[in-house]
Amino acid sequence: MEGIYDKAFENVVRLRIMSILMVNDRFDFNSFKELLDVTDGNLASHLRYLENAEYIQVEKSFTGRKPLTNYSSTIAGKKAFQDHLNFLENLIKQNKP
Repeated sequence: MEGIYDKAFENVVRLRIMSILMVNDRFDFNSFKELLDVTDGNLASHLRYLENAEYIQVEKSFTGRKPLTNYSSTIAGKKAFQDHLNFLENLIKQNKP
């Protein structure tokens, strides 16, 4: 079967985070929080998981005096996510009647 199943994307929040980052160069913490409708702590733990897996990178900056945290997918993260999608697509194809 083509593609690789990746446990990092078993969780729906992490799956959605990577989906967002596949179509956006970067996305900020508050925008993730609003779009995904999750708590700060829940979102932070999923972002940290993906960062530890080296699937996303973090960029912290300031807009005036206000902190801004942006996230972007790494090359490895994009590849892992695409491999996971390929695995799921092939799984569906193989199980179609």
